[in-house]
Amino acid sequence: MSEIRSLSPALLWQFFDTLCSIPHPSGHEAALRQWIADWARERELDVRQDRVGNLVIRKAATAGMEHRKGVILQAHMDMVPQANADSPHDFTRDPIQPWIDGDWVRARGTTLGADNGIGLAACLAVLADDKVQHGPLEVLLTVDEESGMTGAFGLEPGLLRGEILLNTDSEQDGDVYMGCAGGVDANITLPYEAEPVPTGHQAVRLAITGLRGGHSGINIHQGRASANKLLAELLHQLGQSGDIRLAELHGGTLRNAIAREAWALLTLPAAGLARAQDLIESYRRQYAAEFAGVDDFIRLELEPAGLPPRVMSPDLQRRLVAALLACPHGVMEMSRALAGVVQSSTNLGVIKTEAEQVYVQCLIRSLSDAGRDRVAEMTAAVFRLAGADCRFDGAYPGWQPDPDSPIMRLLLDTHEALFGVQPAVKVIHAGLECGLFKAVYPEWDMVSFGPTIQGAHSPDERVHIEAVSRFWQLLVRVLRQIPESDGR
Repeated sequence: MSEIRSLSPALLWQFFDTLCSIPHPSGHEAALRQWIADWARERELDVRQDRVGNLVIRKAATAGMEHRKGVILQAHMDMVPQANADSPHDFTRDPIQPWIDGDWVRARGTTLGADNGIGLAACLAVLADDKVQHGPLEVLLTVDEESGMTGAFGLEPGLLRGEILLNTDSEQDGDVYMGCAGGVDANITLPYEAEPVPTGHQAVRLAITGLRGGHSGINIHQGRASANKLLAELLHQLGQSGDIRLAELHGGTLRNAIAREAWALLTLPAAGLARAQDLIESYRRQYAAEFAGVDDFIRLELEPAGLPPRVMSPDLQRRLVAALLACPHGVMEMSRALAGVVQSSTNLGVIKTEAEQVYVQCLIRSLSDAGRDRVAEMTAAVFRLAGADCRFDGAYPGWQPDPDSPIMRLLLDTHEALFGVQPAVKVIHAGLECGLFKAVYPEWDMVSFGPTIQGAHSPDERVHIEAVSRFWQLLVRVLRQIPESDGR
C-alpha cells in the first residue's frame, strides 16, 4: 500500500494503487484480469471474458434509472513498460512504485501506468460505489491496447448491449475528444551479411541517452529528438569521415514511443579514434543548441568496448545507414480541415540487431486511411531501395468526428455546469480503440475524456491529482444525466 491511497477520490486511488501492485505490461494482463474478474464475481456482478481476453462486467441500473440508455464504460488493462536505463525493474514481476510529487503522482524510475490505469480504476470505482447513479451499465476492459489493439480488433458483435460508449483513455483535463488517428505498423528486416573484424581495428560503443522520448502520437509535433534518427545521422557522418565498421545497433523499445536511447557497436583503426571523438563532440554541441528547451539533457558517449565476433559487410552497412537516415520520421502533414491538428505522422520506434537480421519497426498514424497508406508506401519505398523486406500489419481505422453527437453535447454541457467553462473539443493524434469499436458497433455514440497525464509512454509519466478529481466528478455527473432510451 502506498501513500496515494490518501488521495481523493479515495476509492479511485485505492483501485489505482492495487493496479500498480499487479504487473500488467502489454501481453501480460492475465494476473490483473483474473484479479478484476474475481473481485467482480465477489460482488455478484455479471462477468464475461471473450475469446481474445477482454472482460465485460455488467451492473444493473440504479433504482428508477432502468430505462436510461445503456452505457459502456471502457478502459484498457495493459500499460506501456518503459524504465530508465539504470532501473532493474522487471515489468512482468515487479510492482510499480507510485509516489506523490507535489500536485502530481509519478513512479520511481518507470512508467506509471496512469495511461490507462486511472481510467481503469475509475471504471472499477463506479462498479464498487453504489452511491453512483447510472442506467444499465457495462464495463468493457480490453487487452493489449498499447502494443497492437488486440482486444479492440477481436471485439465481437452482439457482445455488448449499450448505446453510448465513454472511453476513458484521453490525457488532458478540460479537453473532450471526438475523433482519433488510425495507424499501421511497418516491420522491416534486412539479412545480416557478416564479415570478420578488419585487422588492426578496435571496438567502441557509441551511445545516445538522456532524451525525453514520449508518446509517438501525442508528442510527435513537439520537435522532440529521436535517438534512432540521431544515431543514423552520427553513423552516416562517422562513415563519411573515417573507416568505421558497424557490428550492431539498437534503439528504442516500443513502436509507439519516441526513442529515448540508442547505441551502436563499431570498430575502427586506432588512428581514427581521435577523429571520431572530435566528430561526436562537435555533434554534441550541435544537438545541445538545436534541441535547447526541448531535449536539454542529450548525452553522446564514445567508449572502448570488447571486440565483436563479426561486423556487417560494407554494402549492408551502407544500405542500412542510408535507409535509416532517409526513413521518414515526425509530422508528415497537418490537417487542412482542423487547425493545429496533425494529419499524418510516423515514428522510427525500434531498431534491433538480431542473429540473422536487422529489424526495424515504425508506427504510422493518420486521421485518414489514405494518409496512413501514403506514408506507409513512402516508408516501404525507402527500405525496399535498400534491399529490405517491408511488411505492414495491425492496420486500424481512425475515428471520424461526429459534430452532432448527443453524448458529446451532454458532456460539454455537464462540464460547463460543473466547472464554469466548456471543454475544448479535439481530435487526438493517437490510436484510441474507438475507431475499431465503431467498425463493429456503428450505432454507438462515443466520446473520450480523461485527466491530465504528461509524459505517457516514458518514465517521466505523471498524472495531475486535481485533474483526477475533476475527471471523476465529470464521469459521475454524466452517468447520472444519461437520457432515457428511445425504445422506452
